[in-house]
Amino acid sequence: MAHTICITNQKGGVGKTTTAINLSAALALSSKKTLLVDCDPQGNATSGIGIDKSSIENTLYQGMIGEALIEDIIQETEIDALSVIPSRVELIGFEVEMMSKPGREKILSNLLNGVTNSYDYILIDCPPSLSLLTLNAMAASDYVLIPLQSEFFALE
Repeated sequence: MAHTICITNQKGGVGKTTTAINLSAALALSSKKTLLVDCDPQGNATSGIGIDKSSIENTLYQGMIGEALIEDIIQETEIDALSVIPSRVELIGFEVEMMSKPGREKILSNLLNGVTNSYDYILIDCPPSLSLLTLNAMAASDYVLIPLQSEFFALE
């Protein structure tokens, strides 16, 4: 069963995506089967890991609204033990579409349940806000990693 780690902070520009990309690559290069989940509508972890966002058919959005199976959204990367669930701008629609749905905070957890036994680690890159996407990431995780710049306002 995978160790699931949510990488989050409400502040932007603190290194969430950089941490997610580099930590997932390091784990994969250490022979740990790793899944990177890009839970940010900006999709920077997707492009940062080398996936062309315009060439993908299904993303995390389609998985979370039930239009695609998780097996259909996982993409392989150039690193053998590293896979990614990509994201792009349409993921922002999840917030509005699921706002009144019961159990909306467990949608990502339910989606990932089908693959937790296939990975050693699942890392979730979050948007810079405490949104429904971030709540889903936290609910799906065993651990929360909060990157922080070493300056007063970032700590505050």
